[in-house]
Amino acid sequence: MSAALAGEKNVLGSELLACSFSPLTGYFRDGSCATYGGGEVAHLVCVRVTAEFIAFSVERGNDLVTPVPEMRFKGLKPGDRWCLHVLRFVEAWKAGRAPQVVLQATHEKALEFVPLAVLKQHALDLN
Repeated sequence: MSAALAGEKNVLGSELLACSFSPLTGYFRDGSCATYGGGEVAHLVCVRVTAEFIAFSVERGNDLVTPVPEMRFKGLKPGDRWCLHVLRFVEAWKAGRAPQVVLQATHEKALEFVPLAVLKQHALDLN
């Protein structure tokens, strides 16, 4: 998952990397949290989901477990990477249940909603 997406930047200011091809993620189901200039695209935060986060999401009415074939969604399991809606991340963070973040695959637009310091606290990919 190291393919860079031309023109898209991550929260660290470098080229946005792919998040996941299995499961296939992203608003455009292309494996990335890219927006391609779409102002309404908000699935910006590449996360690695945990059982705790999945349970939190289901509690909030966002079932990430049940497959929805017509949306090319197989359902998530702990350890999967997923382009999460930025407001769902903020909600989970404020509740103390945020999943881990892949900074290199998280779109820079996420910084309009959540501070980089918060994303870094949950980062999987910091040295």
